Amino acid sequence: MTVAIFASINSAKWLVVDDPRKSDLIVVLAGETDVRPALGLDLLHKDYGSRLILDVPAGGRIYRWTQMELAEKYIQSLPEANSVSICPIRGLSTRDEALEAARCIDTIGGRRVLLVTSDYHTRRALSIFQAIVPNHEFCVAAAHEPVEFGEDWWQHREWAKTNFYEWVRLAWWELIDRWRKTPSMSILGGDHGE
Repeated sequence: MTVAIFASINSAKWLVVDDPRKSDLIVVLAGETDVRPALGLDLLHKDYGSRLILDVPAGGRIYRWTQMELAEKYIQSLPEANSVSICPIRGLSTRDEALEAARCIDTIGGRRVLLVTSDYHTRRALSIFQAIVPNHEFCVAAAHEPVEFGEDWWQHREWAKTNFYEWVRLAWWELIDRWRKTPSMSILGGDHGE
C-alpha cells in the first residue's frame, strides 16, 4: 500500500523529462502556442540549435485565420525569422506528428534534434520520436505551463486531470501504438515498427 501511495504521489514527476542538449535542430511540437514557442526561441538564442521548426496544425482555424497563416505572421515578426520554419501537421496524435515532422527534419537536415513540448508531454513525446524516427538522436526540453500541470498534481483539479490523461496516453502508446506498423514506411527509409 505504501509503495502505491508513493508511486501515485510521484506519478507526475515521472512524466517530466527536461534534458535539453546542443542539437542541429529544435522542433517545437504542435499544441500550445505561447510557452512552447517561447522556450524554443530561447533555446535557439542560447545556441542549442541553429534552426527552429514549428509544428503547426495544417487544418486548424482560429476565427477566420488558419493556424498556418497565424504561424507565418508570427514568424515574420521575429528578428530570427530566417532561422525559423513551419512544418504542417495533419495528424491528431503525437505518433502521427512524429511521422510528419520526420519529413521536415529530413528536408532541413541534421541528425540531433531537440524537441520542445509541454512538461507533462515530454516523456511520451521523446519515446514516440525515438521509436518512430530511429535514424535521429532526440532530446527534450520541458515547457512549463502552471495553469495546465504541476508535479504536485493533487493540489489542483486541472493538474490532476492532465496527469491522469497523460498517463492514459502514455499507457496506450507503450501497450498498443508502439507495436503497430507505421502506415507510411517510405518516409523513414525502411520497415520500422512502432
